[in-house]
Amino acid sequence: MSKEATLPTKVLILVNGTSTDNDVVKIACNMTERTGGDIYAIYIIKLKRSLPLEAEVEPEIQKGESVLDHAERLAQEYDGNMETFLLQARDKGPAIVEEAVEREVDLIIVGMSYEKPHGEFSIGDTVPYLLKWAPCRVLIYRESMPDEQED
Repeated sequence: MSKEATLPTKVLILVNGTSTDNDVVKIACNMTERTGGDIYAIYIIKLKRSLPLEAEVEPEIQKGESVLDHAERLAQEYDGNMETFLLQARDKGPAIVEEAVEREVDLIIVGMSYEKPHGEFSIGDTVPYLLKWAPCRVLIYRESMPDEQED
């Protein structure tokens, strides 16, 4: 017997200043529109292991605040109810899962660019971590492949 999909009332989104941020915000707003749900947008500053977690990395803080401000303005355009959070962590995956647990979200949405860091498409470390450990549904939104494909 299959469960009927329900609309989420609490959605956690990861924004990172890439081209997928706008789409992720729009998706979250559309999904919470009928339920009047909440959207929690997080920007994570990934700290080097040599730095303490409380380190003030001003350029990254400014970038994160700018990205979160943009997400919040966009959510307002779509009548989304959004709260934003700037986090610092060693690894993004555990930080996202911790926020999802703390906020008791129904859905995590993560956007990702189509990247080929070593000549081949890679989903990195964060997505597999979320798919394994997230306590809720996970939606991965990957941007389109670039028009010019390199072999």
